[in-house]
Amino acid sequence: MTESTLSLPSGDWPELTPGWVWLCGAGPGDPGLLTLHAVNALRQADVIVYDALVAPQILDWARADAEMIYAGKRGGKPSAKQVDISLRLVDLARAGKRVLRLKGGDPFVFGRGGEEAQTLIQHGVPVRIIPGISAGIGGLAYAGIPVTHRDVNQSVTFVTGHDQRGETPESLDWDALSRASGVLVIYMGMKHAPVIRSGLLGAGRSEDEPVAIVSQATTPNQKVLETTLGAMLDDIAATKMEPPAIICVGRNVLMRQVLDWQALERGETPRNLDPLGRGKPAEER
Repeated sequence: MTESTLSLPSGDWPELTPGWVWLCGAGPGDPGLLTLHAVNALRQADVIVYDALVAPQILDWARADAEMIYAGKRGGKPSAKQVDISLRLVDLARAGKRVLRLKGGDPFVFGRGGEEAQTLIQHGVPVRIIPGISAGIGGLAYAGIPVTHRDVNQSVTFVTGHDQRGETPESLDWDALSRASGVLVIYMGMKHAPVIRSGLLGAGRSEDEPVAIVSQATTPNQKVLETTLGAMLDDIAATKMEPPAIICVGRNVLMRQVLDWQALERGETPRNLDPLGRGKPAEER
């Protein structure tokens, strides 16, 4: 591990004092998407408790003598229990450590940050919350997919693909979700893609509806699958898409045909300058 020497801009940056825990979002993967508050926290922490989706390069911002504690939770693999993680944060803070709890994405977006913060406060440990860029927004942006687009949707719904048991949440009302939102962004849904597809088709969504699956978003290993609701299972199998991944359902996926900025960076030309078929320039509303 190498300690970065990049200096923060001058300003009144908050101090991570002994006995405190800062719950911090590390963003979807690309170290460049860290907030300055996150960098400030990494520079001060005595102990960093980090998740599986935190890129190793992000830890390079930490002090060279900081203690690193892995607390990753990955489906199908041995993982620390949530209660043990939460109580260990309490113990570290009570030992007078300056504790940084580093979580992928945003700690309050399907990240159990609320549970951990509540445990800490119930045990008398002071906390600070540092938001991060959520994969459902940042990951789609890296794929060239705007999560909202005026010609497509005035609302977007974020859905978790599994509950505390690792199953598709029974509380999900697919009919209501389909009626309420033109665009659905589903976190942690790869394992239950068949159930998700069946639920949406049963709720009246079309087999031709565009779907994008973004795996390992914002990282050098990012893969993007453009498919449809009807074909998604066959295409997932054919392309060997694997988690972690975001599933986006809606016509905004079509915008990738013109907004795939990473392809443009490689010198490729846009596949379709008017993927929604508006028939006029984008500046003309």
